[in-house]
Amino acid sequence: MHGKWSVIIAILILLGQVSGTAAEPTRFPSLVSSLQIKGPLYFCNEQVPLEIRDVRERLEKEVLLSLWDRPQVILWLKRACRYLPTIEQMLKSADIPDDLKYVAFAESALRPHVGSPKGALGFWQFMANSGRKWGLTIDHRTDQRRNIFFSTRAAISYFKYLYAQTGSWTLAAAAYNMGEGGLIAETIEQDLSDYYRLYLPLETQRFIFRILAIKLIVNNPERYGFTLAPTDCYPPLKFDEIRIDCFQEIPIRIAARAAGTFFKKIKDLNPEIRGHYLATGSHTLLIPEGAGKSFQKKYSDLVKQYLSTRSQRIYIVKKGDNLSDIAEKYNIPLAALLIWNRLNLKHTIHPGDRLVVHPRNKGEE
Repeated sequence: MHGKWSVIIAILILLGQVSGTAAEPTRFPSLVSSLQIKGPLYFCNEQVPLEIRDVRERLEKEVLLSLWDRPQVILWLKRACRYLPTIEQMLKSADIPDDLKYVAFAESALRPHVGSPKGALGFWQFMANSGRKWGLTIDHRTDQRRNIFFSTRAAISYFKYLYAQTGSWTLAAAAYNMGEGGLIAETIEQDLSDYYRLYLPLETQRFIFRILAIKLIVNNPERYGFTLAPTDCYPPLKFDEIRIDCFQEIPIRIAARAAGTFFKKIKDLNPEIRGHYLATGSHTLLIPEGAGKSFQKKYSDLVKQYLSTRSQRIYIVKKGDNLSDIAEKYNIPLAALLIWNRLNLKHTIHPGDRLVVHPRNKGEE
C-alpha cells in the first residue's frame, strides 16, 4: 500500500508540473543533472576522493534518495533558519569544523523530540548513557538531549574526543554513528584509516555520504529546484533568559502566565522539561522575547497566590478510595488528577495520602 501511494504522489507531482498547478512553479532539474557533482568536494576540510568510482556511486545514491523526499528537504531548509545560527556559532566558538552541523540534519532532521528505536533522542541523537557521559542531564524530570544549546555543547565535546582518538574529522563523524570502539577496531583489523576504503557496518558506510548529500543540497538549494524566500523560513529562536528558584514543585502554567504566554510556548522554548511541573531547585528558563522585564514580579505574585490556595485543595485519601472514584466525586478527569499529583494509573494510593484536587462544579465545562 505504501508503494502504491508513492507512485500516485509522484504522478500528481508530474501532472502538476505539466498543468502549471504545482506548488513550486519552476521545473525541477533533471535527476541526471543533479548527479553532475564536480569536485573538489570536502568534508571538514578533508577531501572526498570523487575519482574513486565506488565513492562517486555511493554519493550519487544518497543525493538521489534525498531529492526523492522533497518535502523532507523543504523542512530541512525551513528549520535551518531557526537552528543553524545557534549551531554554527557554537561550532565556531569551539574552533571545530562548520561541516559538523550537517550531522544534526542526518541524525534528527533538526527535530528536538525525535527518537530512534534504540533509544537515541534529540537533535544529536544521543543515547541516554552517552548523553550523561558528555554532560547532559537525563532523568524523569529533564532530558537535555532535546535542548539545542545543551545537546550541541555535548556533541561538540564528543566530536573533539573522537577527533583526538581517530585523527580525522571524517572518521570522527563515522565513529559518532557507530561508536569509537567499533570504528577503531576496524581500522586496526583492516590496517587502514581511510573512511572511504574501510568496510564498516552498512549504516556507517552510508553515513558520511548522507551528510555530504545534505551539504550539497543545503548549500545550493536552487541548483536542486528548491527556492525559498526568507518569509518561507521558520523564524530564528528569539527569547529572554530568566532564572527562578523553586523551593517546591511549581506548575509550568504559572511560569507561562508570568511570561504572558501559554503552557505550550514554555515547553517549546524549553523542550528539555518533562511533564507539567518545574522540579524543586533552580531553573534557567527561556521565555518569549520581551517578557523578561516584568517576569519576576508577576511570577512571585502568582506563586504566592498558587500556594495560598493549594492548601485548600488537598484531599486526604480514605479507606476504600481509588483514583477513579475521587476523580468522579469532584467532577474532574482522571487524567487531570494524575497530572496534578505526578501519578500514573499503576500507582497505588493508601489511606492518609494527600492528593491535590481542583474541584469543578457539576455541569461545568
